[in-house]
Amino acid sequence: MSSEPLGVALVGCGTVGTGVAKLLLEKGDRLAQRAGRSLVLRKVVVRDPAKVRGADVPRELVTTDLAAVHDPAVHVVAELIGGTTTARKVVLDALAAGKHVVTANKALLAEHGPELFEAARKVERTICFEAAVAGGVPIIRALAESLAANQVTALQGILNGTSNFILTSMAEQGTSYAAALAEAQRLGYAEADPTLDVDGSDAAHKLAVLAQIAFGVTAKPHEIEKIGIDTIDAMDIRFADELGYTIKLLAEAWADNGRVALHVAPVLLRHTDMLAQVRGAFNAVQVVGDVVGETLYQGPGAGMMPTASSVVADLIDLAVGRAQRTFAAAKLWSGQSRGFVIEPSETVRSRFYLRLLVLDRPGVLADVCRILADHAISISSVIQHEALEGRAEQTVPLVIMTHYSETGKFRAAVGAIGKVANVAAPAVFYSVDD
Repeated sequence: MSSEPLGVALVGCGTVGTGVAKLLLEKGDRLAQRAGRSLVLRKVVVRDPAKVRGADVPRELVTTDLAAVHDPAVHVVAELIGGTTTARKVVLDALAAGKHVVTANKALLAEHGPELFEAARKVERTICFEAAVAGGVPIIRALAESLAANQVTALQGILNGTSNFILTSMAEQGTSYAAALAEAQRLGYAEADPTLDVDGSDAAHKLAVLAQIAFGVTAKPHEIEKIGIDTIDAMDIRFADELGYTIKLLAEAWADNGRVALHVAPVLLRHTDMLAQVRGAFNAVQVVGDVVGETLYQGPGAGMMPTASSVVADLIDLAVGRAQRTFAAAKLWSGQSRGFVIEPSETVRSRFYLRLLVLDRPGVLADVCRILADHAISISSVIQHEALEGRAEQTVPLVIMTHYSETGKFRAAVGAIGKVANVAAPAVFYSVDD
């Protein structure tokens, strides 16, 4: 192992970049002990050098010139700007200049993983990305290293803190979706435009990264079926609670006989389930391995210092030389098959929560039950609630819990139910995980 200081350049010094700079500048002695060599901040590339930041970065290190990271004294470039256009160029240029790369950019990996990793292999450099999924939770390292003796058979994750904060507020405080979102924005958990968080896109990017590590499958984010929480109704939060369930936005991967189904959607979990108890803006990932069984990884999924913690952990691994060996052995995004292919989520078997708003007339329940029976879907329970305040006087909620059935058959049944004359609104349905 070299005793030469490891030179680091940051591209981007926003929330995460500031946290990384603070660690490198303020905790240098500790990091050097862990790495066996000093980690030295050499360059910080930003758009606005005059902007006030939370880290006391020496002015001579700050520049607007992306080419500055090609300085021979820089060994690692940390890409922390987000997005997929400029970030892609930054990473490819850094690799071509002989630099290792650390990134927290899940969208970049999900969209351009094969291209970037092939470029790194050609020049014998390494890409590290622990911070790209679940912030301060070391799930990448757990899958790639700690669980290396296992074949993952299932993976369920709360991978978006904004959505989890909103659902927690709705469940525990009875707030509306709009009020919970506004509070998340006030606290800095949600962006001014929260679309990618609440529509499931952010979780889909992260699931694509985890699926590559766990199963070797390359899934573009648009190929992962996703349903967000942006249309969720407080009524369903309440009804689920009455039935003993909590609704969480889960990114899920299920493997069976060489086939992997990937999807992101709200799911009903028993109150006692470990993931159901993950509150607020925290992230958690439950992984099932064929040797170890169930494991759970939980912690802060975003924020300055949790994410910076993962970025700097990657820098230490590069300084020690561990990251280079792991990168070479893993062959991520190489097209090398591990025997898994992606299957449509329609083939997954699940129980379902189905909520309808129906006109309170004789025969409606019989019509709905007949359609479910025609599609080979068995009913576990039926609850007809009283008319809800503020809604049409003769419209009542009808909640049906099913036994296991194929997702495709259930969706076909829902489509047919929507054509029943006395069904007053589109059906709402979620998977149920027991």
